[in-house]
Amino acid sequence: MKKALLIILFAATGTIAAAQNNPKPEEQIRKYWFVMLLKGPVRNQDSVTAAKIQKGHLDNMDKMYYDGKLKVAGPFGDGKDWQGIFIFDFATKEEVQALLKTDPAIAAGRLIADIRPWYTAPTGSFVPGKPKA
Repeated sequence: MKKALLIILFAATGTIAAAQNNPKPEEQIRKYWFVMLLKGPVRNQDSVTAAKIQKGHLDNMDKMYYDGKLKVAGPFGDGKDWQGIFIFDFATKEEVQALLKTDPAIAAGRLIADIRPWYTAPTGSFVPGKPKA
């Protein structure tokens, strides 16, 4: 009888310890920043200027990604007002706003950003920090 109680006690302790060391993803939810990129009011640049702005926009996305701040980015393909999305890993909205000012497409007025808090578990692309090369 004592042996059975000890086995049950050890099993229960192991289960509790495993749960504490490996919390479920829904117990790890954290805030990120979802940015909807919309057509901006200034889209009358000539094709050479627009291409230069777009290249700067893409280069800036690479930098933000490799700095560990941009987790997801991508365009929409239907040609409507929604142009693309960013998902950022920052503590505050003000940090997102400051970084978005470095984007040539936003600075030129080709894009505007609608910033919203967004929540998910920090797994996959949402692991904090810089990506491993």
